[in-house]
Amino acid sequence: MVLDALARLTEERVDHRFKGLPPDAEGLTVGELAAQRRNLFTGGFTTPVLALSAERLEHNLRLMETYAARHGLAFAPHGKTSMAPQLFQRQIEHGAWGITLAVPHQVRVARAFGVQRVFLANELVDAAALRWVAAQLDADPEFRFVCYVDSVRGVGLMDAALTASGASRPVDVVVELAAGEGARTGVRTEAECAAVADAVAGARGLRLVGVAGYEGEVPRADPERVHAWLRRLVSLAVDFDKAGRFSGLDEIVVSAGGSAWFDAVADVFAGIPELSAPVLKLLRSGAYVSHDDGHYRKLTPFNRVPEEGALEPAFRLWTQVVSRPSDGQAFTNAGKRDAAHDLDLPFAQVVRRDGGERPATGISVTGLSDQHAWLRTTGEADLEVGDWVGLGLSHPCTSFDKWVLIPVAEADGTVVDYIRTFF
Repeated sequence: MVLDALARLTEERVDHRFKGLPPDAEGLTVGELAAQRRNLFTGGFTTPVLALSAERLEHNLRLMETYAARHGLAFAPHGKTSMAPQLFQRQIEHGAWGITLAVPHQVRVARAFGVQRVFLANELVDAAALRWVAAQLDADPEFRFVCYVDSVRGVGLMDAALTASGASRPVDVVVELAAGEGARTGVRTEAECAAVADAVAGARGLRLVGVAGYEGEVPRADPERVHAWLRRLVSLAVDFDKAGRFSGLDEIVVSAGGSAWFDAVADVFAGIPELSAPVLKLLRSGAYVSHDDGHYRKLTPFNRVPEEGALEPAFRLWTQVVSRPSDGQAFTNAGKRDAAHDLDLPFAQVVRRDGGERPATGISVTGLSDQHAWLRTTGEADLEVGDWVGLGLSHPCTSFDKWVLIPVAEADGTVVDYIRTFF
């Protein structure tokens, strides 16, 4: 099923829906276009066009596979970063336990492409979505689905919907421990966590299988505060186990881990004591797959543990100079519709002209309009109308979601694949 569904992506016809692709490829299938191995710079691609580095993508996949294995962690990377089933499959091939997702639509995409293990990092109280999940569980004994619970009322709503659906398999849930007062979702105190767990115990349609949370929401996060919260999470699991809340389980889930503090997760999870069942230590970092040139380059834990390796930014947005109104200013043809801008503006990295490439010295991005990037240029900038400017981006999650079909290019520009997204 997985391979069939992925193969069908290659049968999609190239047309006006896919920006940046060569106009003369219209009518070809994606597979046929990929087989031509066109060059990103000379093969008819139009600007703006976002590309992923084939080599850097593979490097990042291998690095996190190695990291998780070295630290005894199961890995369910957050799929909302890319919403690309081809990348889900590659992550699973590189050792991922399953895929983390955030909302029902994303789970439907994953299931359409055969993902067999899904961790939903949200409380799911939508009755229609719960009916669909129950039907998926009943139809496929191999499907594993786990989601958060963070309120007694939520537990009640979930149980009522599942009972009404006639579900035969319970939905596995983990109590979400909030990262602190004023943080995002989750139960604020251990006493409230126990009350939610008690509600699950009384629900016919649910089964408590562990605890989880997101350390990236710890207020004023620093190593000490993040470690302290992670120790609280582990203690909650230990207390629940001592109280017999996990009796009869084959494994107990303890899960955390965004893209900024997975080193702290590895540290604290290494000290999880023996419980009544084996512990699935589930890491959920997602931004690593493409990494970036801004936010996550600054935040990545590999800055703190350089001996473990380094992620590489895999995105580059190619845009073209369309106006050079003065010595100090230029405009390219990519803007908010094309580039992530919620955390940082894009970064001018390289300039291409007549087949040559050089650093974008003296060029900086100062703003974005809908379809233009505003560039400031100093006297050392060599920039003319028609030049291609390669931009680095910040925040993978809002880079992927602006592009439906993304070329994957080797270092010499040869496009070897196309990644389809489903946002």
